[in-house]
Amino acid sequence: MLLQVVHETAYDYSPAVRTAQHMAHLRPQDRDGQRLLRHSLGIEPEPVQWSESQDAFGNTRCFFGLQAAHEHLRVVAESVVSTSAHELPATSLAWEDARERLRYHRSAEYDPAAEFLFASPYVQRHADLAAYARASFTPRRPLVDAARELAHRIHEDFAYVSQATDASTPALEALALRKGVCQDFAHVMLGCLRSLGLPARYVSGYLLTEPPPGQARLVGSDASHAWASVYLPADGGRGQWIELDPTNDRVAGEDYVRLAIGRDYSDVSPMRGVIHGGGHHTLHVAVTVAPAREEAAALAQ
Repeated sequence: MLLQVVHETAYDYSPAVRTAQHMAHLRPQDRDGQRLLRHSLGIEPEPVQWSESQDAFGNTRCFFGLQAAHEHLRVVAESVVSTSAHELPATSLAWEDARERLRYHRSAEYDPAAEFLFASPYVQRHADLAAYARASFTPRRPLVDAARELAHRIHEDFAYVSQATDASTPALEALALRKGVCQDFAHVMLGCLRSLGLPARYVSGYLLTEPPPGQARLVGSDASHAWASVYLPADGGRGQWIELDPTNDRVAGEDYVRLAIGRDYSDVSPMRGVIHGGGHHTLHVAVTVAPAREEAAALAQ
């Protein structure tokens, strides 16, 4: 599927901000079944400093600095992305065996997925998260089946309530509340998996804004979205990541655009920064994901 993404972030400050430094994760990934065909980033006012680099997880991040007083900041990322369908692999690998393959021992070959086994700022490893996961991760159950059911249970047990949490709410608190937004649903799933000793990573991205005729509109399709990814080890070499969306109870498919991956939201927030001056601000974010127009598709070829 060829998709065009427009992500606009606008800040209004009162009084004016004197100087600012910002970091943005707004460039979609170009790997793992997804191709980035075109990308541009517009910033107003024009920054005096601007650079791109890769973070520890392979995401492209943009740093920019503003050295003059400004009452408004507008950042618009436009991208054309080619996505592909995803299907769950047919495997009977039990979740306990998957866990053992990532367990450290002296002669073990290093697998980068092991970096996603540990606690992170918003995702604890905790007995309560493990206990919630156990209803799905019964003895000798295939990892893929158990992870899929865990995503389904989170979808059924948690209420989507936009004001119930904020960006800093940890997974354990969201578990107790049984409500939140896509970020919380993903964090809870990550906490459950890691608390059982299974690598899991946070995925930020987008959903197709308007679904095809006859299909329901997905939750989170008019803003940035988040879902979870669980690691399936292979008999030899690197395994594969399976992306599951507990907010919408489904596998992330070709109508999903992957923006960045990390341990949790703190690694891949779309935009953050440090400002000097200012006192009050308002934030407006608008996201549109639609099938690419003919002229955009032509330019991307």
